Formats: sequence, C-alpha cells, structure tokens
Amino acid sequence: MINELFATAFKSLLSNKTRTFLTMLGIIIGVFSVITLISVGEGIQNYVTKQFASLGSNLVFVTPGKLNLRGDPGANFLTNKLDEKHLELVEKYASDYVEHITPLMEIGKSLSYKNKTYYTELQALNELGDKTYNIGLKKGRFFSRNEVNASIKVVVIGSEVEKELFSNQDPVGKSLKIDDKTFEIIGVAAEKGSSLDRRVFLPYTSAKKYFNIQRFSALVMRAKAAESVDSAMKRVEIALLRDLDEDEFTAISQKDLLGSFTNILSTITLGIGAIAAISLLVGGIGIMNIMLVTVTERTREIGLRKAVGATPNNIATQFLIEATTLSMLGGFIGMALAGLTVFLIRTYGNFDATIPSWALVLAFFFSLLVGVLFGTYPAIKAAKKDPIEALRYE
Repeated sequence: MINELFATAFKSLLSNKTRTFLTMLGIIIGVFSVITLISVGEGIQNYVTKQFASLGSNLVFVTPGKLNLRGDPGANFLTNKLDEKHLELVEKYASDYVEHITPLMEIGKSLSYKNKTYYTELQALNELGDKTYNIGLKKGRFFSRNEVNASIKVVVIGSEVEKELFSNQDPVGKSLKIDDKTFEIIGVAAEKGSSLDRRVFLPYTSAKKYFNIQRFSALVMRAKAAESVDSAMKRVEIALLRDLDEDEFTAISQKDLLGSFTNILSTITLGIGAIAAISLLVGGIGIMNIMLVTVTERTREIGLRKAVGATPNNIATQFLIEATTLSMLGGFIGMALAGLTVFLIRTYGNFDATIPSWALVLAFFFSLLVGVLFGTYPAIKAAKKDPIEALRYE
C-alpha cells in the first residue's frame, strides 16, 4: 500500500513538471542560502582560528582603554596613554612571567617598487618583534636593537608583499618606498598562510619619526609558558597599575580574544542563517498553496478513489506524501547546490568554507518538517471530501 501511494504521488508530481519545480524553488533557495551562509561563517571562523594559531598560544596583549569588541574599536584610542614608560614597567615588574615584549603600532600605507604599488598594513615593533609574533624569516634578518635605537629606515616584508612587488627577484638589499620615504629591505618573513604574509615590519622608532605615530596600539608579550598565561596577565596588570587606572588599559590573552571573536562570528552566522531560513517558510506556504489547488483540481479523482474503497487515511497519506516529497526534493537540490558553491569557493576563492555536518542534518529535518506541517492541512481537506459530492464535481 505504501509503495503504491508513493508511486501515485510521484506520478502526480511528474504530470506537471513546471509547477512542481516552481513549488520546490522556495525550499531550494532557502536550504541553499542557509547552508551556504553557515559554511561561509564556518570558513571565517576557521580563518580567524588559523590566524591566532600562527602566532602561538601564549600571547598576552595590552590594549588602551577597556576592550569592547562589540562597541566602537576606535573609541579607546582617543584616550590612549600607552607609551615607552609602560613598556619599561612591564619589563621591570613582570619579567619573571613574560618574555619577548614589544610595542605594536599599526598604520595602513601604500608601498611602491619601480612601477608597482601595494597597499598594506605596517606593523611597527622592536627588535624582539619576530620572537614575540613567531614571525620566522626565509631570507635576510630582522632589525637589531641598534637599528631600533637609531630609528633606521629598514623593513622586513611578508611573503605576499614579496610576490606582489618583486616576483622572482630577491628583495633583500633593495629599496622600497613607503609614501615618499625610502626604506631598505633587510629580510623576508617566512610564509605562514595568514595576514602576516601581507604585512611589512619596521622599527617602532622609525614609525614614530617618519610617520608621526606617537602612541602604541598595544603592548604584546609572550608568556614564558602556555599554562602560566593567566598569571602573566595578572602580573602585567599589577605592573601597569603603577601608572594607569583600571579603565585605561586591558590585558587580554590570545585565547580570550579568539573566544570573543568566535562567539561574535557564531552569533552573526546564526542570525544570518535564521534570516535566510525565512525563505523556507515562504517555500512551505507555497507548497500548501499548490497542494490546496491540487486538491481542488483532483476532486473527482478523490471521489473515485473513495468509491472503490480508499479510506480517508489513504487519501490524506497520499497528499501528505506529495507535499513532503516536494519539500524533500527541494531540500536535496538545495543541499547539492550549496555543496557545489562551497566547493567552488574553496577551489577558486582560496577560502576555507566548510559545510558542518549538523547543517546538513538540520536542513534535512527542516525540509521534512516543512513538508509535513504545510502539507497536513491540504491532506486533511482532501480526506474530508464527501465521495458523492466529489464524483458530481465539475
């Protein structure tokens, strides 16, 4: 009996292929949108996690003001007080817990070499910046303490900058223009597959002197052991409270930063996915509408089936199967299109988008639920048809 009902349902759907496809379209778009957006969100989270992992797990950051990732990120820098004396305070009072301390200054600039230009972010550090950020070098060297003290115009470029500006040439020893100022390239950072590959590193004293940056964007240091990060943060806070108030700085670990970013991205991804899911409801309404039309069109068929022995349950099951089949087929097509899109993004977009298994399971059950919910009323209406009246229907 069940096999016969499924066969009848498929035959009915295939009898009007255009209407069947248009009815499924809402479900297809909904499932495709939800899975694709969730996959892109997962890709962004993977990218952020990879960025943090490339730096190591025991970094501690001191930022100006009270850190609030949900607020205006530039607000704290208006009252930024971080400078040389705070670097010295950490070095003096927290050296038992932290090592490789560097100030950090960041500014966006255009680089030029001959007729090529490249816009990127400059990161101004001290001579310990390579050890702090775990940069690593594939060519040349990092700048020295003497070069930092003397504000020498030298830079270390990321591997992506090397590819963009120098192609197959060795950039070490060549001159690079930043705005109208000429800097010597003394090293090339090892490729890490993160945003560090697109950065240019220079002495922070040179950034102060030639680009008029006075305050530190942050102090960055590496805890001596990953398990002592919390203790290192406490000691750093105690050291800085000798000169700053509690609301004038924030000490935060890389783990905390990653957790905050991940929570925000998860919230955004779920929010966008929920908005996209509205199209699934619209698709469900479309299924219910078409099924009601189908019930009306097949009134005589319903009367005939009842006349030869079909029960109301048989009739209801047949129409419920048709509605559920419409929804499930739309769901499977949407999942297939989403999988293809994510594959293309990964292959040609160089972006690590990933479809989580729970998203596929959710899409499957949601498609099934939409079919059942929005197919129930038309099925009940069909089952309640009086066979005598149905046979007389014109």
